[in-house]
Amino acid sequence: MKQLFTLITAAIIIGIVFTQKDPLLQMIESGGVIAYPVSILLVAFLVFFPVLPYPVLAGMIGAVFGLAKGTGLSLAGIFIGTLLMFFMARYGFQSWIQRKLIKYPKVQEYETLFETNAFFSILVARLIPVIPSPLINILSGLSRIPWYTFIAATILGKAPAVFIFTAAGTIFETNKWLSVLIYLTYFLVITVITTLKLQSNNRIQSEKM
Repeated sequence: MKQLFTLITAAIIIGIVFTQKDPLLQMIESGGVIAYPVSILLVAFLVFFPVLPYPVLAGMIGAVFGLAKGTGLSLAGIFIGTLLMFFMARYGFQSWIQRKLIKYPKVQEYETLFETNAFFSILVARLIPVIPSPLINILSGLSRIPWYTFIAATILGKAPAVFIFTAAGTIFETNKWLSVLIYLTYFLVITVITTLKLQSNNRIQSEKM
């Protein structure tokens, strides 16, 4: 019953956001009082369903609210979205998810890694996105990691990217080329680091065989 209620609620929210995406974005662009909660909730929604690229939304929020407020609003949305997915994995769909993930030994390795050194492992996984964010949320929820350790590592790990995306958005109107350059530089750096990390992991796995 609990799972059915969760699914129905999620379906309603998905329907609202998908059909009202443009009006919601217009509310954010208006910069009024309603733009604050809408910004937070839309960022939280993107944790589950990326109906638009997060860097674009973060940049828009930065352009409307400025660097400090924009960063705070995005982090608040990330806090709500990731914590909600964490609790859904832990209390709502734990048995079902575990039955699905048991088919993937690599995923179970990640779960063990998170439990061994929870804070540091999640922090690095957020900073260097080798592992998809939803998978981090779910595996953390299935593990014995305390929710406060999970959320602290998540916020600290996400903060640099949020800051960069928001900063790029704040200068977009006055200096589009610099804004685009910031985005491209960030993605280039992350791509290089992620590639090196994956190569390192593959080399370690080969040595063990």
